[in-house]
Amino acid sequence: KPSWEKTSQIIRERYDPDLDGRILLAKVDCTVEAELCRRNHIQGYPSIRIFRKGSDVKDDHGHHDHESYYGDRDTDTLVATMESLVAPIPKESDKLSLENKSDNTTDHTKRPAPMTGGCRIEGFLRVKKVPGNLVVSARSGAHSFDPSQINMSHVITHLSFGKRVSSKMLSEVNRLSPYLGASIDRLKGREYITQHEDVNANVTIEHYLQIVKTELVSRRSGREHKLIEEYEYTAHSSLVQSFYVPVVKFHFELSPMQVLVTENQKSFSHFITNVCAIIGGVFTVAGILDSVLHNTMRLVKKVELGKNF
Repeated sequence: KPSWEKTSQIIRERYDPDLDGRILLAKVDCTVEAELCRRNHIQGYPSIRIFRKGSDVKDDHGHHDHESYYGDRDTDTLVATMESLVAPIPKESDKLSLENKSDNTTDHTKRPAPMTGGCRIEGFLRVKKVPGNLVVSARSGAHSFDPSQINMSHVITHLSFGKRVSSKMLSEVNRLSPYLGASIDRLKGREYITQHEDVNANVTIEHYLQIVKTELVSRRSGREHKLIEEYEYTAHSSLVQSFYVPVVKFHFELSPMQVLVTENQKSFSHFITNVCAIIGGVFTVAGILDSVLHNTMRLVKKVELGKNF
């Protein structure tokens, strides 16, 4: 214990967590945090675990990526071991200075972390036409996370697949097929908000998306012209209680079926046939009306003749 406390003091002086951030030391009482120690395979006391880059989130979001330390536990050896691990890693302040070099910023003063905050995520991904997952999770090169303090509430402003269709093109397509384009951005404007309460702690939000490809084809002069190709989807969302770090998951699956809308141009002979049919219908109706009117006039004359006699 004295060696560990002295090591912690030396490391904190040499590697300030706020300015450097490459080494973070922590101790855990396994009589209190029994579940945490069990997940990290602690079988004897004291045990030392090394988490490289502070990563405690893997693909399955739960199993810690760590290694065990079996070396000497005197102060000098512990300090030397930790310094050898972080030697090739640049300091956080150095990273910031490189990133802001173009702005000539040299402000390295300490700033308190905000109590609440969020981020805006935008961009695009190239994915294959196979089922897959898009996962948004908290990661840091120098921190671990308390799952109960992570809130994955979010608002979706736009989420679509395939090439983005302009509003002008979409309005033109709707003239031909008013049902197209209704589900290109099904989740637009949807809000998924959870509160920091015991009931809602560690909430993972999952979205299940079923994608269907739709094509609009026009056939003119014996040739096919693809007017538009889009991907529409249906979405179902759910909240899942998670023991590990909460995330936002988008499960997407492309349907094996495809919707094909074809516009067939009618021939001139078909137009002539329709015109003749309309003209013939007009003559037929006119003949019926003329016959009814003629018979009515004859009946009226007979009635008048009968009254004269």
